[in-house]
Amino acid sequence: MVIKVGMIGCNEGNGHPFSFSAIINGYESKALLSSGWKVIDDYLKERDPSEFGFNNIKVTHAWTQCPEMTETLCQACLIPHAIKDLTDMLDQVDAIIIARDDFENHKKFAMPFLENGIPVFIDKPLSLDENELLYFKPFLQSGKLMSCSAMRYAKEIDKLRNTLSEYGDIPLIKCIGPLSWEKYGIHLLESILPLLPSEPKSILSLNGQHDSMVITMENDTLIQINTMSDLKFSIFSPVPFQLELWGTQKNTNIILNDNFSMFRRMLWHFFHSIDTGKPSIPYHSTLSLMQLLIAGRISKQNNRKVMINEIRI
Repeated sequence: MVIKVGMIGCNEGNGHPFSFSAIINGYESKALLSSGWKVIDDYLKERDPSEFGFNNIKVTHAWTQCPEMTETLCQACLIPHAIKDLTDMLDQVDAIIIARDDFENHKKFAMPFLENGIPVFIDKPLSLDENELLYFKPFLQSGKLMSCSAMRYAKEIDKLRNTLSEYGDIPLIKCIGPLSWEKYGIHLLESILPLLPSEPKSILSLNGQHDSMVITMENDTLIQINTMSDLKFSIFSPVPFQLELWGTQKNTNIILNDNFSMFRRMLWHFFHSIDTGKPSIPYHSTLSLMQLLIAGRISKQNNRKVMINEIRI
């Protein structure tokens, strides 16, 4: 029995509907290039054909707000059904992927499916609205909803996951990435916070030409997150996703750039949660990261340190 997945996209600057669909279904290079996503075509071409696809899972339906874009997505990623009305998917698919990172629209796209018992994956960040997060909370708890950055599953940090105790005490972690705190801070947070034994205590936005946040953990580890402003850099800029971890016993510097592997792993975990009926990510982990994003935005707006427990979810 094939699990039929519906793909919802697109928004400006986000090629995830093409990336995710291609990893699941395979792709047609000429059509993908015509969509303008040469960067996606380039990294897909580097992969062996055996790395594409999941047993008995296919993206069978797609919807975007632009019918022409929907047709392009379907042609590029071998999706048989281009849907004109989003709710037409309700009785035609077994799961939904909302591959849009405009978090302001996530709830309206997800609601019809969540409330009809259809498992949903929502692209990062889930929401920066506390009331919306309260709405999403029971679906996260039940395993009907999954939301994260794929960097939670980055291949490049596998060794760090397995050897963190070798670093001793960790007084400082520095992270860098492109764009803004609200858009891309979640990538860096997902890559490092789930590994740590302590929880965030406070966050302070520093004054500068780009978003720079200092997070103090309960055990006094400092994490500095720098996201380079989209006023200066584009999504295709050379600014890397990079982690620099300083421990009393050793240190390391990691660049995260294997998008294919992290996307594939993330999709596997979503499909595994459908199969088991259990959350792949503890719900409190997702909500804690959203608290941190919200607190960081408040700190930036109000120019003050924000305690994480000020954000009630």
